[in-house]
Amino acid sequence: MNQSSRSGSAANVASAVAESVKYQGRKASRQGSEQRRQAILDAAMRIIVREGVRAVRHRAVAAEAQVPLSATTYYFKDINDLITDTFAQFVERSSAAMAAFWASIEDDLQHMAVVLSRDGDSRRQMTDQIVELAIEYVRNQLIENHDQLLAEQAFRQEALINSGLRHLADAHRKILLQGAEHFFQILGSAEPGEDAKVLTAIILQMEYQGLLDGVENLDIGEMRAVLKRHLYLVMGL
Repeated sequence: MNQSSRSGSAANVASAVAESVKYQGRKASRQGSEQRRQAILDAAMRIIVREGVRAVRHRAVAAEAQVPLSATTYYFKDINDLITDTFAQFVERSSAAMAAFWASIEDDLQHMAVVLSRDGDSRRQMTDQIVELAIEYVRNQLIENHDQLLAEQAFRQEALINSGLRHLADAHRKILLQGAEHFFQILGSAEPGEDAKVLTAIILQMEYQGLLDGVENLDIGEMRAVLKRHLYLVMGL
């Protein structure tokens, strides 16, 4: 498999996940109805981010969405359907965003591959740059996508106790790992799948710690040391 097809695989997997998401609630028959249904799901997600999944109730969601209570019960016969479809929408949007992300950075990845094929000093310098890019990625996630990260944490927690969400959790994990695996394929890793799982776990932990402590309290030195340890081992440095 060449590098371009690998990139297509990462982006295509994410796109396929986005397109495969199934909703359990009543389908909207008109554009106006679909907008109302979307407003209800967005309102439920805002409540989850602010107060947690247990705060999602028909009356609370209707008030948040500024729609009649009858609208929420029309589209979602019970709270479980509403919660499931809220997270289904989260996975659909996350998958679409990841597909766009991996497609947009392919040129950068190919440049990395060229540099990493050179001498040891070039490989070390490029690996150090990748470490800094990873740190900046985490910071940007905490600043620009703070609510999405909170939603992701709520989603993971709810999937532990709600069996109806587990297929969505599996799909979400798949798109994260597929992209990271492609990244390590570009770097020339002998075990890209295993290295992807380690890096993904590191990034998720850093994001979680950043949510707890605040982005302004990130221990950049520790983050840099952990990432360098992993990537230097992968690169044989």
